[in-house]
Amino acid sequence: MSVPFAERTKRLGTETAFAVGAEAASLAATGVKVYPFHLGDLNIPTPEHIVEAANRAIREGKTSYCPTPGITPLREAMAEEIYRTRGFKIDADNVSIQTGGKPVIGKFIMTLMNPGDEVLYPNPGFPIYESMINFHEGVGKPYGFRETDKGFSLDLEAIERQISPRTKLIIYNNYHNPTSAESDMEEMEHLADICLKHNIYVLSDEAYFDILYDGTPKSITRFQGLPERTVILYTFSKKFAMTGWRLGAAIGPREVIEAISRFNVNDESCTNNFVQWAGVAALRGPLDDHRKMIDILRERRDTALSILNNTKGIHVATPDSTFYLFPNVTKAMEKLGMEEVEDFRKFVLEKTGVSFTTRNHFGTPLPGETQKYIRLAYSGIDTPEIIEGLGKMKELLG
Repeated sequence: MSVPFAERTKRLGTETAFAVGAEAASLAATGVKVYPFHLGDLNIPTPEHIVEAANRAIREGKTSYCPTPGITPLREAMAEEIYRTRGFKIDADNVSIQTGGKPVIGKFIMTLMNPGDEVLYPNPGFPIYESMINFHEGVGKPYGFRETDKGFSLDLEAIERQISPRTKLIIYNNYHNPTSAESDMEEMEHLADICLKHNIYVLSDEAYFDILYDGTPKSITRFQGLPERTVILYTFSKKFAMTGWRLGAAIGPREVIEAISRFNVNDESCTNNFVQWAGVAALRGPLDDHRKMIDILRERRDTALSILNNTKGIHVATPDSTFYLFPNVTKAMEKLGMEEVEDFRKFVLEKTGVSFTTRNHFGTPLPGETQKYIRLAYSGIDTPEIIEGLGKMKELLG
């Protein structure tokens, strides 16, 4: 007997990077050494003072339900963090604590998008954007990026070209997964002007806001009129090496945040109590471990860049943000006589054990795309393995 699944389940997407991980694990089970560049997880431990704060909270009995929007000390600490790093003043009522950053995407869409509304989102981009738009019966309008000698820039023309009276929202991920694209002030201001002109609300995905190797991070909320129409997706996962702790926040206009917190009531009641106390310790504690993490990631980035840019048929610019590289492998594929980037991925995995995702894991390629890209995450692999694994790939591509 077939299961009578609800029609909406057919609109729900997934993260195919996990399927790549399963494929790599199967290969490893046969005795082949695998070099895990496929998943953006961190193999750097959570700082000890954060771990101790969680343990202390457990010992103190902070294991019960807590307020649906989050505990007040964490929401107040988040408000202070936003003022310190983004420059606009909010209070605890502008913060709704979440079980990671990912739930903010769906709750933002459920709060502000009606069926049939249009939502602009980056493609390539985090696949859950498109999944949530489709699941809630919106109309996704993907916009792409342009490769330059310095990396990638927004295709602002594509954004403006697709705006119609039905366009209500845009998802913007500065310090971008998977391309590591970083908007300069001119580009960000142009995007802010577009949003104001067309009365578009913004989800600013700032998951990688603090994974920056040079300069000071920037948020679109720095522009006049944007804090009133922007929800910031904040996550502790990257800055504090807390990927598995599942702690994040939605930050924005009070009435929007109140609506998002009503979804908290219906979905998960509240975020784990003692994990929130760990979040307080993270925000109010020292940043020495974060700076050490950035130094480790910088060394990994530079090591990988050196090998990749000396591999025939591959080139990639030096990104100042995230822990991803998005190399152009078009010429390497042409040399191998390959047209599909998935064939290239599987070939490299089978021959060398180097496991990575491709542009195709981050949305369906847009019309007119001709260049081929792969994504390498260096957050979960140490420098010696980077040298060994990418050295094998370099030798393979000869």
